Amino acid sequence: MAEMADSSAPHPSPVDYDLAVATARRFAPAPPAVSWQDASDIVTELRGLAVEAEQHVRSVTGLVPPGGILPATVVDRPGWAAANVDGFRVALEPITAKLAEKPQNPLAAAVTAKLAGVQMGSVLGWLSNKVLGQYEAFTAEGTPGRLILVAPNIVETERRLGVDPHDFRLWVALHEVTHRTQFTAVPWMHDHVRSEIGELLTASKLDDPVQLLQRLKDVATGLPRGGSFVELLQTPEQRVVLERVTAFMSLLEGHAEHVMDGVGPSVVPSVAKIRAKFDERRKEHGGLLDRVLRRALGLDLKALQYAEGKVFVDACVGAVGMEAFNKVWESPETLPTRQEIREPLSWVERLHGAGGSAPSAITA
Repeated sequence: MAEMADSSAPHPSPVDYDLAVATARRFAPAPPAVSWQDASDIVTELRGLAVEAEQHVRSVTGLVPPGGILPATVVDRPGWAAANVDGFRVALEPITAKLAEKPQNPLAAAVTAKLAGVQMGSVLGWLSNKVLGQYEAFTAEGTPGRLILVAPNIVETERRLGVDPHDFRLWVALHEVTHRTQFTAVPWMHDHVRSEIGELLTASKLDDPVQLLQRLKDVATGLPRGGSFVELLQTPEQRVVLERVTAFMSLLEGHAEHVMDGVGPSVVPSVAKIRAKFDERRKEHGGLLDRVLRRALGLDLKALQYAEGKVFVDACVGAVGMEAFNKVWESPETLPTRQEIREPLSWVERLHGAGGSAPSAITA
């Protein structure tokens, strides 16, 4: 008979997060070669550009967060992976809480946690050279979100594209600072994201081994016919939430893309060249293994969010102007649906009427 867990003892985490960090560190690719002095200069410049970008983002968007400007965190590839492990720890709290309510075999739980840690670390190690930066919204209670810039990936990408390093670094900073501004200037944003992701995880029934195994079998048989692990692991309930989350993420990414280009050549002189080369880079998916992993993890869906989101924001701002577009941030009810992302003027009509309306600016 399986040994029952002591209800008075703390419930083991579903993931061995320390092992995930160690695994990611092992699998993270080596960084590009730079001298210690150059590395120090790059870190200093990126931190300064994140501050400079804040003013440009406010000017383009009209969004002004309360309080002072928080510094950016500049990391290497293992540092990025570790930050995301911390994010997963916070994001998975709803699942951890549900598991705590169920009796478990301690040995089986420990083995499962280690396997999950290796899997998480392996994926993050593979991804660690592909992300230029991010805004980490999933932080411990009472801790502000973090703007993260991944220095080796920015350097490696600017070298591969053959673009001006200073311009490219500022261009990347504009994107990530826009995300920080979205979350800090819109009072309900953090709670909304945590609620949606929590609902997504709850709907996924990851705490039900039988349903999870069945969906894993669906993945094994369904992936060759198309789709991703992300898509095939969905429950019907999860698909409803995922539609909302996908539209929301498309809005955030498209808004950041709009700002990156919206600052114009007076701020980033080579912005047109950077955009052309960067978009071409997004079409390249490397070798077979890279393409398979991207498809399996749903990264092609991420690229689609950038493209559809930018078209949505460009079209809406073009129709009613940025001030009126900012009505999108008033509440969860003013966010676009997935269908409206694909048909921007339908959102304009819903929020502003067929002929648009007077500008409406958000206040922090």
